[in-house]
Amino acid sequence: MSEIVVGGEPLPFIEGQTVAAALVATGRLSWRTSRVGRRPRGVFCGIGVCFDCLVTIDGAGGQRACLVPARAGMTVTTVEGDDE
Repeated sequence: MSEIVVGGEPLPFIEGQTVAAALVATGRLSWRTSRVGRRPRGVFCGIGVCFDCLVTIDGAGGQRACLVPARAGMTVTTVEGDDE
């Protein structure tokens, strides 16, 4: 099984999974909070229409975790307090 790095920790994934699917498969249902109210956010629509699942991937911010295929060795940083 391959791994991505999320918040400095290895996270296993199955080939073909998106970053969001890998996060959910390991029990993480939210990985960022909204700026207003600090409400938890994770996968909502799952098809790239909303912006609830935003993460930073390999230094590129504003990536929709539900659209990006997980790739071995990629570094994922969660986004805190961002309502984009």
